[in-house]
Amino acid sequence: MVIDAHQHFWIFDEERDAWITPEMEVIRRNFLPEDLWPVLRANKVDGCVAVQASQNDAETEFLLHLAEANDFVRGVVGWVDLKAVNLYDQLERYSQYEKLKGFRHVAQGQPEGFLLQPEFIKGVGTLVAFDFTYDILIYQNQLKEAFNFAVKLPNVHFVLDHIAKPLIKAQELQPWADDIRRLAELPNVHCKVSGMVTEANWQHWEKADFRPYLDVVFEAFGTERIMYGSDWPVCLVAGEYEGAKGILTDYLSMFSDDEVRDVMGNNARRFYNLDI
Repeated sequence: MVIDAHQHFWIFDEERDAWITPEMEVIRRNFLPEDLWPVLRANKVDGCVAVQASQNDAETEFLLHLAEANDFVRGVVGWVDLKAVNLYDQLERYSQYEKLKGFRHVAQGQPEGFLLQPEFIKGVGTLVAFDFTYDILIYQNQLKEAFNFAVKLPNVHFVLDHIAKPLIKAQELQPWADDIRRLAELPNVHCKVSGMVTEANWQHWEKADFRPYLDVVFEAFGTERIMYGSDWPVCLVAGEYEGAKGILTDYLSMFSDDEVRDVMGNNARRFYNLDI
């Protein structure tokens, strides 16, 4: 069972989706389950987890609707205002949706200290009451803050998205590598090997460009806390789905069958409690 633990759907809106710049023309359109399913089948992927791309309640409802209508969408990571006064009530309502597995806030690029706001920490801590997970989306320069954030919440199940977006294009490993190793010391933090091609040279990357970063991540987290994610359709700005997936599958050729099965599906199934 192969699970793509990180992909997105959207109906493109130029104003809302301003982060999709003109140089990303290939993804300035709608991407829906009917676009993804043939790609997953062609790449021998059995299901996926749809992750929020917009910061509003409508996004969560949109993804839940798509998941309900498409069996291969095994789980949803939605958005909720984690500092809302009525957060507990909102989470209680959301808990009725079997495919809603967790939440994410686009914390990348936020001012220093964003993750450490007491109201935010309290809100993320509330997720535990309903067995919801939290995806950490940050840039590599926020890793130290992410450690200080996660260490305050030992009962929350965290997963780091996109290996924290290291400077792959510049082939810089430090201080990212040391910060990754420190974050991985926390047993409640997992890591998605996803979103790497968009941090490389979009037109000229090679699989060898990613090996030093994969070495660090696998050494730090081990195969029991790493999961595969495509970051489709964002990955399309730097190549096809098959090419991005091949970076990881080629790397995994040196691992045992059990380890490969964990990284490519079992870990996502366990982390998100997917009904498979």
